[in-house]
Amino acid sequence: MIDLSLSGRNTDFTVLEMEAHTSGRPLSRKRRREGSNGDAEEGERPLKQKRSTMGLKDPAPYADQLESMEDKPYKRVSMEEAQRGTQPDRPVRVYADGIFDMFHSGHARALMQAKRLFPNTHLIVGVCSDELTHKLKGFTVMNEDERYDAVTHCRYVDEVVRNAPWTLTPEFLSKHRIDFVAHDDIPYSSAGSDDVYKHIKDAGMFAPTQRTEGISTSDVITRIVRDYDVYVRRNLQRGYTAKELNVSFINEKKYHLQERVDKVKQKVRDVEEKSKEFVQKVEEKSIDLIQKWEEKSREFIGNFLQMFGPEGALDVILCSIQKHMLKEGKGRMLQAISPRQSPSSSPTRERSPSPTFRLPFFNKTSPPSSPYSQHSRPGTQAISEDDDDDEEDDDDDDDDL
Repeated sequence: MIDLSLSGRNTDFTVLEMEAHTSGRPLSRKRRREGSNGDAEEGERPLKQKRSTMGLKDPAPYADQLESMEDKPYKRVSMEEAQRGTQPDRPVRVYADGIFDMFHSGHARALMQAKRLFPNTHLIVGVCSDELTHKLKGFTVMNEDERYDAVTHCRYVDEVVRNAPWTLTPEFLSKHRIDFVAHDDIPYSSAGSDDVYKHIKDAGMFAPTQRTEGISTSDVITRIVRDYDVYVRRNLQRGYTAKELNVSFINEKKYHLQERVDKVKQKVRDVEEKSKEFVQKVEEKSIDLIQKWEEKSREFIGNFLQMFGPEGALDVILCSIQKHMLKEGKGRMLQAISPRQSPSSSPTRERSPSPTFRLPFFNKTSPPSSPYSQHSRPGTQAISEDDDDDEEDDDDDDDDL
């Protein structure tokens, strides 16, 4: 047996969790308000929530699969009692209806608001059939079975009513024990009425919700129609035939040709991007080379100036060599022009004997041959002594030089 109060699907929800997730009155964090750029306003930092497993395992059941409640007394809950909170076995039964074609986030947000109207809510969702929808609103993209199934898999839904009526009657409200009807408060004119929810509002059973701007079934269809060629080519690429897409033979060839042209354009764009990247890399490398060349040239010029500049190392060496040569030359010049000193004036100076060439017969050390020989040649000894003096004088001059 299925519990109608909670439907076995929402036991993980608490009052605090539902209030914390309510779009109108958040508790744990501020509501994100998007500006023109889609960013949160300054000073609003959303708080992170704790991890928890709140997913549901089973889809919502259909109303005709549940036990009938017609044998139970029907007593509505007032707005004050609903807002204050009811007993767990008596949830507030809220009804929301619609077409729910191409079920999207706008539908889910509307059902979320309906589910969170009260602390203890049992949400019943009515989905109109194809026959009624095509008659009063227009053709749908999804058939009724697909729309029924899509709504049952929404996490906020507790019960789904198939083939829901276009206008709510007292009998329908009593049959499903409905306390409140949730819908946006914009008047919904249809079926010859200015507002099909006017009698609900007059009875005090209406609970307004807010529409999600920028998303609706009509908006989604408009996007597809506006970019029809794009989506036809997309499906042709994915294997759909022209017959399945209701496309003529000529248009099919046109789309294939456009696809080839787009591929060529994409290749050209890729080549251009790669060439731009290559040129950019070459420019970066050339800039690096120029910078390195400038650094090396500065270093070379600095080393050159350090070596050959006015105060360079080579100049210092040349100056020191020049000074040494001038000093040495000056010393030689002074030595050359200074007067020669006599041997007697410098007794401390010892004159080294100059090597002289002596003939064997002029050698002083040769033993005297005989007295006769000395007397027989009186001029020989005198000449040798004079020669010795002259040679000694010549040696002295050489030493001075």
